[in-house]
Amino acid sequence: MQADMVLYIIKLVLGGIAAFLAIMLWSKTRDAAWIALVAGTLIAYAGIVYDVLSVFGINAFHNNAGIEIGGVPLASVIFSFFPQLFYIAAFLIALIRKRF
Repeated sequence: MQADMVLYIIKLVLGGIAAFLAIMLWSKTRDAAWIALVAGTLIAYAGIVYDVLSVFGINAFHNNAGIEIGGVPLASVIFSFFPQLFYIAAFLIALIRKRF
């Protein structure tokens, strides 16, 4: 359990730094590709926080999630897939912009 705790702390600290820097970048740019990267980073960090709260039993949404997709709570699905969708959108926007 102690090794897991260290891993969670590292994830929270590094994710927090990435989220903070993403918010700082968000205030400096209005570029769609960068905004999509920022959104993906923020949702990924929210997913880390959600996972940590769920593991320690603090997350109220985990026990009574209500909506499930294939037996998986909707919040877990959102935090798993949305960051990658935002990253895909950011890369596509950047690629399309460079091509034309």
